[in-house]
Amino acid sequence: MKFVVDESTGDSVVAELRRLGHDALSIQETFPGLDDPPILDIAVTADRIVVTNDKDFGELVYRSGLPHAGVILFRLDDESAGNRVRMMREVLQRCGNQLKDNFIVATERKIRVRRP
Repeated sequence: MKFVVDESTGDSVVAELRRLGHDALSIQETFPGLDDPPILDIAVTADRIVVTNDKDFGELVYRSGLPHAGVILFRLDDESAGNRVRMMREVLQRCGNQLKDNFIVATERKIRVRRP
């Protein structure tokens, strides 16, 4: 799968996705400081799923109606790199075939898939 990982999510998730064989574009590596709407544009143009901890992506998708190719939003109590990596693996394992074009909200207690 192809992902674009927001700066808020961190390099550990990028490294884990790459280790698992996924194509992970890191905003921190390629476009540091880029605002959220252009990140969403990059993801749509390249057919990539956004991985983020930034709830502003929910505003862009649901309030502003911007298109997306899929969003994974982490809403974690434990924001440590290790927990983000663990949750990324869990999302892939439990929802891997549902990521495309859906909005996923992942917490330590549940993973919710919202379809367009």
